[in-house]
Amino acid sequence: MFLFKQFTIEQDRCAMKVGTDGVLLGAWCPLEHQPYSVLDIGTGTGLIALMVAQRCFAEQIEALEIDGDAFEQAVENFENSPWNDRLFCFHASLDDFMDDLQDEEYDLIVSNPPFYSETVSSGNEQRDQARQKASLPFEDLCEAAGILLTVNGVLAVIIPHKEEENFIALAAENDLFPFKITRVQGTPESEIKRSLLAFSRQPEEPQIDSLIIETTRHNYTEAYRTLTQEFYIK
Repeated sequence: MFLFKQFTIEQDRCAMKVGTDGVLLGAWCPLEHQPYSVLDIGTGTGLIALMVAQRCFAEQIEALEIDGDAFEQAVENFENSPWNDRLFCFHASLDDFMDDLQDEEYDLIVSNPPFYSETVSSGNEQRDQARQKASLPFEDLCEAAGILLTVNGVLAVIIPHKEEENFIALAAENDLFPFKITRVQGTPESEIKRSLLAFSRQPEEPQIDSLIIETTRHNYTEAYRTLTQEFYIK
């Protein structure tokens, strides 16, 4: 169990537990355009959808999860939250969801997609599926966003920094262009590990900045604390 200020995440049946990546995306994703409808692709525990529900007044926050156990857990986490009337989870792959859609569009699409392209095995099939890109290729994610986003919609993702250039190129093929990029380092000395990327349909010069999480072990930077202060209890 993971306690946040306004909601609780049960995660005993989820392969991928609450982690910094999800918290970063949930706290960082742009909401200035005041989305009405949101889609969280590969929701896992439901963390990012819940963070978005806390941060904005979107009426319709939907989530997709392919793994049966994670889907059930996300549904429970949604139902036990203060925003259960706005949150809904589908047990489906992105392909199946796209096949069943009836002209649905979203103002915000968020995803913390699997990104281990190597077919490594941890011996836990659920965890491998949650971690490996094959279960949700970046190409599929960008193509779906190109179809599903409203005219002023936003796609926000967190990915390994080494994949940034590739992801931006795939998004461009679907007429989506970055307007906000934040590169994340664990400590001031460490290399850039993650890229937070936000895309829209309007080409523009992206706003680029960086975020360092810790100065030393468990000593969090002011920037990270400010970003996450509405969520973490400590």
